[in-house]
Amino acid sequence: MNSTESPPLGTVSFIHMEDMTPEDAKIIGEHYQAVDSAEVANQALRLLRELEGPTFGYPIDRFRHSLQSATRALRNNESEEMVVAALLHDIGEPIAPWNHSAAAAEILRPYVEERTYWIVRHHGLFQGYYYFHLDGGDRNARDAFRDHEWFDDCAAFCQEYDQNCFDPSYSELPLGDFETLVTDFFARDLANPGS
Repeated sequence: MNSTESPPLGTVSFIHMEDMTPEDAKIIGEHYQAVDSAEVANQALRLLRELEGPTFGYPIDRFRHSLQSATRALRNNESEEMVVAALLHDIGEPIAPWNHSAAAAEILRPYVEERTYWIVRHHGLFQGYYYFHLDGGDRNARDAFRDHEWFDDCAAFCQEYDQNCFDPSYSELPLGDFETLVTDFFARDLANPGS
């Protein structure tokens, strides 16, 4: 082993979790720590790329929609956290189309402040303001959260970075312009997600 390689990580002693020891828990934690940030960033970007292709009737696919959302947030001088949230707010769609907001929010939760988590978690309901009533639904369903401290923030997110991001002529930035931001974002100290 050369000086730049990490020592090999161990293997647990159990085959049933009920037999796990403190040493086993430490080994598992070390494995997760060794691959966590880079792997989470890679998986988040993979889920984002899975939005390429079908348009589901929109003028652009959901991949471009996500790039437009992030580009608008970046050009509006939002925080890095909000730019990443805008980029990844729909990554739950390939695996959970009917509750994609919750899926995306849970992926981001360990890495973002509670406000950002709440916005991503509720953006699907808040986005309904623009179309629920067109199919007999209640466009004001989001009013169930009217008294929540982040109601206006979520409404603004949908207004500025979601409902208006289906423009085939908009000059969104390419994914490559966001990849380092995403990688660095997931490498931050989890004890202080806002840093």
